[in-house]
Amino acid sequence: MIYHLVPLDDWLRDPDRPYAPSSLAEDGFVHCSPDEDVTLAVADAFYRRTPGPLMVLLIDERALEARVLWEEAEPVPPPGVPPETRFPHVYGRINRSAVAGMLEVRRDGDGRAVALAVWS
Repeated sequence: MIYHLVPLDDWLRDPDRPYAPSSLAEDGFVHCSPDEDVTLAVADAFYRRTPGPLMVLLIDERALEARVLWEEAEPVPPPGVPPETRFPHVYGRINRSAVAGMLEVRRDGDGRAVALAVWS
């Protein structure tokens, strides 16, 4: 499984179409993380002020129709992530059939990501 952070409203916007966040157009790929700890660090570094529920898509890499490359963070990984960490980058839209599940990022009063929980 690879992990992708997404505000719930963004994920629900076009449910009948493959998912394509703005990073696909801006960076040429969809940013993903290799595990839960890195996902929490990314959420804390980049999504602290994101309003509403913040979700994590659990993506079955083998079920993706797009190519996945494991690459280093540019310029550096977020705080708390070892520098040798490689990130899965999806070079294309995410077919929704590859999404095996979804978790919610639990945040504290300051917006810091503290845990991943089953979404209800």
